[in-house]
Amino acid sequence: MDIGALLTTAGNLMLTGMVGVFVFLSLLIGAVTLMSKLASKFSQPELEASQRTPSFKSQGVPNEHIAAISAAIAQYKTNNN
Repeated sequence: MDIGALLTTAGNLMLTGMVGVFVFLSLLIGAVTLMSKLASKFSQPELEASQRTPSFKSQGVPNEHIAAISAAIAQYKTNNN
């Protein structure tokens, strides 16, 4: 086979692969979009603003977490010196 025939075959194979991937990804995007619409249709109704707020106070990291992290850092420093 000459180089022209090899390049033509390679070009056809590349084009076929690229078209196949494009079609597959287009179908995948369509399926995900359809499933998203179906999921939002059958999901629970939106919660009101008062129901969305958490019932606990979120004012930073609790003191117990800070103490545990500090103890872990101190233990790491003593073991690795």
